[in-house]
Amino acid sequence: MTGSDAPLSFRLAYVPGVTPTKWVRIWNERLPDIPLTLVAVAAAEASDLLRGGGADAGFVRLPIDRTDLSAIPLYTETTVVVVPKDHVVATVDEVSGADLADDVVLHPLDDTLGWERPPGRPAIERPATTADAIELVAAGVGLLVVPQSLARLHHRKDLTYRPLTDAPESRVALSWPEEKTTDLVEDFIGIVRGRTVNSSRGRNPTPAQPKQRKRPDTGGAQRKSTAGKPAGKSPRSGSGGPKTGRRGKPRRRSW
Repeated sequence: MTGSDAPLSFRLAYVPGVTPTKWVRIWNERLPDIPLTLVAVAAAEASDLLRGGGADAGFVRLPIDRTDLSAIPLYTETTVVVVPKDHVVATVDEVSGADLADDVVLHPLDDTLGWERPPGRPAIERPATTADAIELVAAGVGLLVVPQSLARLHHRKDLTYRPLTDAPESRVALSWPEEKTTDLVEDFIGIVRGRTVNSSRGRNPTPAQPKQRKRPDTGGAQRKSTAGKPAGKSPRSGSGGPKTGRRGKPRRRSW
């Protein structure tokens, strides 16, 4: 099927370290008839994937070339240094770049922090990926500085991590092709921003219920009117009792 006959769907890309589970769950609750497909992509390839139509929107790491892409920054991650559990860094709460001056600090080719000059001493060769660098840290070859989510993603029992105070930070954003800001993209933006289902930009809002007009209670009005009359003597009867007989002078009785 093509054109308007094609079934609707939504493709969401995400880079390593981002966990889109919460947003996907909300999507499935609000739009159960429109399947959402997750597309895992390397951070360096996310922009090209969106431009090439491989996904409708995606979670990316900034900075990106925003010539034809829109982006909404979402949050900034803590930067950490990954070390073996028996390393001296594991005994403190946080470290600075100067504390790593004597250590080999690995700088993988898929690094997302955009260092001007990484701390520590450089390795003889740069690992191809963060996953490869994690293996080298476990082997005692060096240390690794990454966003905290990547340290969690590659967690190992023999490794730990600590915050690095003076390192660049990684920002995560939601991005999509600017010329393809579809209704479904707007729906997902609303979910990520926390809009409710009844938001003006949300889909499938609960229809407003027409107000029911109350019928005038004529009987009640009459009762109120009657009850509102002051009680007292009748101007004609003089006794305050109910009127009886005819009007005029009373007739004399003959005894």
